[in-house]
Amino acid sequence: MIASQYKIILPSNYDMDIIRKRVKDNGHKTDGFYGLKFKLYLITEKGIHNNLQNSYSPLYLWKDSEGFNKFLFEGFYDNIIASFGWQNVNIGVPLVDTTTDRIKDKTFLYEIVREIEPKESLNDLKNLILEAIPKIEDAEYVIIYNPDKWKYQVFYFIDDLQKVKTEKGVVYNILHISQ
Repeated sequence: MIASQYKIILPSNYDMDIIRKRVKDNGHKTDGFYGLKFKLYLITEKGIHNNLQNSYSPLYLWKDSEGFNKFLFEGFYDNIIASFGWQNVNIGVPLVDTTTDRIKDKTFLYEIVREIEPKESLNDLKNLILEAIPKIEDAEYVIIYNPDKWKYQVFYFIDDLQKVKTEKGVVYNILHISQ
């Protein structure tokens, strides 16, 4: 599996209804996309849920690199380039994926980012991460790591923001989920 995400930072006064309409009109086009486990159409809005900026930040979880390559190199990603310009695509490796079909009923995705500190051995890293991450009641989640940056992200699917009010992270609104 491979995860990918591009985070398009938009101006503070950007009308986020433009993104909502874009997703409403086009989100279905990735439903059933080859090799895709899911694509989350995500936004943040400045001043809402303590977010500091507007963004459009789709997150993909691919079953393998073949679907990801098809998306990038067979014209589908060209829509992003044409609309928003050249964007860096962050990639990572899923370490834990607890998601089920229940994610389609969630309204928010909550992200935390943590460092992977240097260690003498990575033998038990997965268990150390699982012990360290916040426990959020009834939340399915995905842990994605990137050994290029030695960081990991945890993405929790939630419906009640009260469950994360004491944690520091980013709250995204889920506009659509393609599976």
